[in-house]
Amino acid sequence: MPRVLLLGAGGQLGIQLAKILDAETDLTAFTRAQLDFTNPDALRAAIREARPEIVINAAAYTAVDKAEQEREIAHVVNAVAPGVLADELAHTNGWLIHYSTDYVFDGSGTKPWVETDKTGPLSVYGQTKLDGELAIAASGCRHVVLRTSWVYAAEGRNFLHTMLRLGRERERLSIVDDQIGAPTSAEAISEATRKVVTQLAGIGTGAGVSGLYHLTCSGATSWYGFAREIFAEFASKQRPPELVPIPTEAYPTPARRPYNSRLDCGRIAREFGVIMPSWEDALLEVASGMLSHK
Repeated sequence: MPRVLLLGAGGQLGIQLAKILDAETDLTAFTRAQLDFTNPDALRAAIREARPEIVINAAAYTAVDKAEQEREIAHVVNAVAPGVLADELAHTNGWLIHYSTDYVFDGSGTKPWVETDKTGPLSVYGQTKLDGELAIAASGCRHVVLRTSWVYAAEGRNFLHTMLRLGRERERLSIVDDQIGAPTSAEAISEATRKVVTQLAGIGTGAGVSGLYHLTCSGATSWYGFAREIFAEFASKQRPPELVPIPTEAYPTPARRPYNSRLDCGRIAREFGVIMPSWEDALLEVASGMLSHK
């Protein structure tokens, strides 16, 4: 079994990764509370002690609006720390799997973005995530950077849980309907990551597969469409509120969001054989699991 070091194991993605990788890898996992991502020496020490073949970095500063005021801490966590991990792994010839975001793009047009498209972040969060990508690439380490979008899970703080909570509190919700992307479950991302890990463990130099990949559930919808599907799935447990579609301009936020977050996932299908479920099927799986535990 490959030696894997998982960072950010307490977040919504990290929780799912730990569940799915525990039985198939020699796994060492740290939460943000256990490993200080603002301390480069601590990150280097963790890698040197664990001697991993693969590091999976699921830690990130994801408070998109708050990042507009906390630029420095967002930069340290999203850009500096991944660079430190990559530099360390460049010396050990290990692999780094790192997660990035659709927010590295400016959201123009309607075509799905491919990995080689020009970036243009609209927010501090998007810029810090792009800076992390660039730091990893500059290190020369073997890496798989997975850009994903609209992540949610059965556990954690995310759009799914926010909608269910607000649906219990209010009879009417206004939801943005002109930002388009693919809701992507942490469960689906974790299963895809497992497939990538399995293949990386058997690769020699791996120069051909090192690089950027897009990884989202298939299909696309708006936040309004996502919310509508959420309440349809949970209709047996709570009465759906009235949903009102609104434009982005009617819901101003400190950080600008891209209108077009569609990502083309062809490369990861070609290189790793990873085919993601539709966003509707992924939501159904997550909802079914949540409802069965209530």
